[in-house]
Amino acid sequence: VQLQASGGGLVQAGMSLKLSCAASGRTGSSYALGWFRRAPGKEREFLGAVGMGTGRTYMADSVKGRFACAQDNNKNTVYLQMNNLKPEDTAVYYCAHGGTSRYLTSDPGLYRYWGQGTQLTVSS
Repeated sequence: VQLQASGGGLVQAGMSLKLSCAASGRTGSSYALGWFRRAPGKEREFLGAVGMGTGRTYMADSVKGRFACAQDNNKNTVYLQMNNLKPEDTAVYYCAHGGTSRYLTSDPGLYRYWGQGTQLTVSS
C-alpha cells in the first residue's frame, strides 16, 4: 500500500486548508484511512478516520467542529478539511491505512501503512 499526502503549506491563522491522501496498491476492499499529526516536541495525535466506501467518519474530540474528513471512494482518496487554523495546528500531517471500513480507530498501532507526511505551518 502506498499513501501520498499533499496539500500542506504555510497559511495564516484563521484560514482554511484541505489536505488530500491518495491510497494505491493492495489497499483491500474494506479499509480505513486515518489522519494523524505530530507537532515539534509532541506525541503523534489522532485527528480523524474514514471508513472507505461507507461514508462513516470518526473525528477526535480535540478537532471536532474545526476539522472534518471526507472521501472520494472512486479515487481511493480522503481529505482533511481544516478550518479556522491556529498556530498550534503547525505539525507534520500523516495519513495511514489500517483497520476496516466498519471499525474506525484512533490507535496508531492499528494502522499498518503510513504516508510520508505533509508539513503545515500556521503563522499568527
